[in-house]
Amino acid sequence: MAQAKRTASTQKTRSAATRNSVPVPRRGPKVVARKSKVHGRGVFARLPIAKGERIIEYRGRRITWAQADRWYPDDDSKPSHTFLFTLDENYVIDGNRNGNVARWINHSCRPNCESDIVDGHIWIEALRDIKPGEELYYDYNITLEEPHTAAEKRRWPCWCGNRNCRGTLLGKKR
Repeated sequence: MAQAKRTASTQKTRSAATRNSVPVPRRGPKVVARKSKVHGRGVFARLPIAKGERIIEYRGRRITWAQADRWYPDDDSKPSHTFLFTLDENYVIDGNRNGNVARWINHSCRPNCESDIVDGHIWIEALRDIKPGEELYYDYNITLEEPHTAAEKRRWPCWCGNRNCRGTLLGKKR
């Protein structure tokens, strides 16, 4: 999927005290997608983000679970990868269709963001202060209808690398 490349507008005049610091973007989006050390693409802060701040909406086409099952059939022989985000028991947001950069936010077992569903919209919010250049993560906490067997956990691997990584995107059964 093609992404438009944007350049940051930076402050050109700096005081002597800040000459050696990193330029701060003056406008544009708070986040940008680029290559991640964790997995594929990731989303990174361009500007400081405060704890509790609503960062970005997870956008895409609203589809039913039946449509999701038809368009994205599950193949047990392959690792699972999807841009589907559960909205409720009837609908999911398909980030593959009309999605934005939020679809590139990676999972972590020690996230700095969380999702919040408000009036049919999925928002990504900061759990703590996030510095410019820092990658954004939330816990995917995927739960399957079937048992979370060792084989299923291997199909949903986690690559966050945190000390207490659970090794899978799957969360605890409810």
